[in-house]
Amino acid sequence: MNYNSPTKSFSFSGIVCSTFGHDYLITRKVTNHIKEYRCSHCGKEVTNTFSGNLEILTSKNKKINSSLALFFEKKMKRYSVAS
Repeated sequence: MNYNSPTKSFSFSGIVCSTFGHDYLITRKVTNHIKEYRCSHCGKEVTNTFSGNLEILTSKNKKINSSLALFFEKKMKRYSVAS
């Protein structure tokens, strides 16, 4: 039997990130403390956790952040009307 494993193509940006680290830019501000980031070199997406660590942005985390952003937006509108 001959099994072929998927191979990654050579990427200069992957070498840059593995050598010097990622250069994350903010792509979305979910709340005052939680943001989504994307590496400008390799395109890796991460988000903050409640403990302050960075975690890979999966589809589950995207849904959580969207719900949290909606809740936070409603909360901020309620406080701005009351003031």
